[in-house]
Amino acid sequence: MKGVLVLLALVAAVYSAGDFSGYQVLRILPVSEGEVNLVRDLENFENLQVDFWMEPSKPNRFIDIRVPFYNLQDVKVYLESNNIKYSVMIQDLQYFLNAEEREMKRSRAVENSRSTDTFNYAAYHTFDSINNFIDTLVAENPNLVSKIRIGSSYEGRPLNVLKFSTGANRPAFWIDFGIHSREWVTQATGVWTAKKIVSDYGKDASLTATLNKLDIYLEIVTNPDGYVYTHTRDRMWRKTRSPNTGSTCVGTDPNRNWDAGFGGGGSSNNPCTETYRGRAAHSEPEVKAIVDFVNSHGNIKGFVSIHSYSQMLLYPYGYTTATIPNQAELNTVSRNAINALASLYGTSYTYGSIISTIYQASGGTIDWTYNRGIKHSYSFELRDTGRYGFALPANQIIPTAQETWLALTKLIEHTRDNPY
Repeated sequence: MKGVLVLLALVAAVYSAGDFSGYQVLRILPVSEGEVNLVRDLENFENLQVDFWMEPSKPNRFIDIRVPFYNLQDVKVYLESNNIKYSVMIQDLQYFLNAEEREMKRSRAVENSRSTDTFNYAAYHTFDSINNFIDTLVAENPNLVSKIRIGSSYEGRPLNVLKFSTGANRPAFWIDFGIHSREWVTQATGVWTAKKIVSDYGKDASLTATLNKLDIYLEIVTNPDGYVYTHTRDRMWRKTRSPNTGSTCVGTDPNRNWDAGFGGGGSSNNPCTETYRGRAAHSEPEVKAIVDFVNSHGNIKGFVSIHSYSQMLLYPYGYTTATIPNQAELNTVSRNAINALASLYGTSYTYGSIISTIYQASGGTIDWTYNRGIKHSYSFELRDTGRYGFALPANQIIPTAQETWLALTKLIEHTRDNPY
């Protein structure tokens, strides 16, 4: 069967990956370790362009893969010949993306971006639009918000961070969004969250108490090169855009590039895979900028990195099964946070350590921050559970952001009241 797949891959290489017409997302449920490995083998045939939306982990845990239309029959035959069960989650990915593009065009036609009050938070936006929003928010709230450029991306784009502060020399809470560029609901949630903070300060007692004690930092577009690429060339691009010596494949997974179990299980040494870890820990300027900022600040007490999808709230570790010393505490806080989240729309989240809840992932953000002494370190996987995956409709942006804020508030409050 592998020989057949290699031959088919050569044929597949002549097709463009820019159009997702007829592409399907399959949900696979392996029931044994052998079946998990058989599904994982699909990644070894690079020209098949099988894209793992939900990575292989263990038996009886689903795996989502995006398959080009010209390889659908062959991938399905491969699964069926090995008696591996699957279902079709998305029948035609381009159908959803066409709707997404129409909504973005409609939003641009009616939006007045000269004020954050008239900004359309229920739409997806380009990198330039988000940066204009950032500048406008700062101009409107100069006594509360400032913009810090912590570095530049590989292609020279600014790595902008919003700082919400009411005093000098404060401890801080960090939140980043969009480290994986195709996870558009995260960047959109970041924009909404920034506006929520300025709107609620002085009105909401909890947030006001927080900002009278802690600074909050938001990096809304953590991977700008990848994000721009999702808007211009490939909507499903995940990684950075840095070249890889000796390979025609571009980009590193910035959530496998941190110096925490770097190079271990759940990351890849193949530049053509979605989980390629990079040539060395912190090789990506987008990652190194955060590392340098955290180290130079020296007083960050809480750290949250926001992803999609799967509806999970996670804490360390991802690279090892070792139990963190304050796991009971983070477990309790996570439970309280997802209960708060569910109180708004009934959205159900699971929670726990990364490795036990989703899969092994070495070189991840919050494992590094935890090891650097930030004992309140968490990661979200936002909506949904796979019906739309990375193509979440824009009408879910505001509900997602609203419920996520309720959970974030619990994490921030606990960090504020229990600093290490």
